[in-house]
Amino acid sequence: MRAAVISTDANDSAVAGKYLAAEVRKSLSNSPGALVVFAAPQYDHQAMLSAIKNELPDTIVVGASSAGEFTNVTSGPGLACAMGLVGDDVVFSSSVGRNLKSDATAAAQEIASRFTSTAPAKFPFRAALVLADALAGHADILVDQLTIATAGQYQFFGGGAGDNAQFQKTTVFCGAEVMSDAAVALEILSSKPLGVGVSHGWTPASRAYRVTASDGMKMISLNGFPAIEVFEEHAEETHQNFDRKEPLPFFLHNIIGVDTGAEHRLRVPLAVDGEGAVVCAAEVPMGSVVRIMRTSTDSAVSAAKQAANAALHALGGPPAAALFFDCVATRLRMGDEFGLELSSLQERLSEVPLTGCNTHGQIARAEGQFSGFHNCTAVVCVFPE
Repeated sequence: MRAAVISTDANDSAVAGKYLAAEVRKSLSNSPGALVVFAAPQYDHQAMLSAIKNELPDTIVVGASSAGEFTNVTSGPGLACAMGLVGDDVVFSSSVGRNLKSDATAAAQEIASRFTSTAPAKFPFRAALVLADALAGHADILVDQLTIATAGQYQFFGGGAGDNAQFQKTTVFCGAEVMSDAAVALEILSSKPLGVGVSHGWTPASRAYRVTASDGMKMISLNGFPAIEVFEEHAEETHQNFDRKEPLPFFLHNIIGVDTGAEHRLRVPLAVDGEGAVVCAAEVPMGSVVRIMRTSTDSAVSAAKQAANAALHALGGPPAAALFFDCVATRLRMGDEFGLELSSLQERLSEVPLTGCNTHGQIARAEGQFSGFHNCTAVVCVFPE
């Protein structure tokens, strides 16, 4: 497999799309079989995709709006980035699952129904990049149901479309179509395995609490008390400032870990409602055991490196390219120090073409890895040469 990564900060969306497509084709000396696009929310995504389609009419295109973009040589927010992939040892296809909010199971089945039912013998390894409108919710169900619908034969990696943490509108792309309330997938059938690595670097900072009431993304009560009281108590015990009217600065450093037995699946608190419920970036199941978690810059940098190491180990050979997803909350929490996380990946992956974005949640399912839909978690996928 061969890859090319291109980015632009051109203001005109059609110009940006044309540039990405033309430069990828030039770099590969050929039209790519697949093009993955991440574009900041200020772009006219429809105009960008139409320009790409004009330049690369036969290329499969998938992507999403993003919340901070990066490559080997630059990082956003405010960029449009593209990775082109081509090779005789790989086959691509795309699919869409709609109405994610009302029926995530049906959306997963719709995506899986368009996957290749019987892969050619020379392409035994199956994977898919999955990008979802995280504002529609139910991304956990989507990943679980994709696993069921594909009988566990696929590795999944990707994330939730972003809008720079405005949480107003996020979109996913397939071909020249821009969609909300949907998920898209790039199916990848390969003669060699892809490597996927997952790590988050957060550790428990509080005792365990039982979620005694919840409603989707709203965590209503813990141990029978309004959820916000637990955070206020934790702030007092750890000598941190907490303001109900402006809770996000505290929340970014004190997120929720849902105990899964072997690990903690992370959920970012975003806001407090008038009843003292805490609204999170993804669902927190009623009856689950949760803890308030903590991390550090060193831990976040180490987690990205661990994810890259796990992905390279699973690859078992030289990489041709890499995709990296991490949470917009991580970028907001770390500020300029998020560059240290990107630098650690670049050091580990050397000159390998790299792109990715900050997402509203991360998707991963891989053998021996911590699987599901995550917040504040580094996900790395490496493609084989």
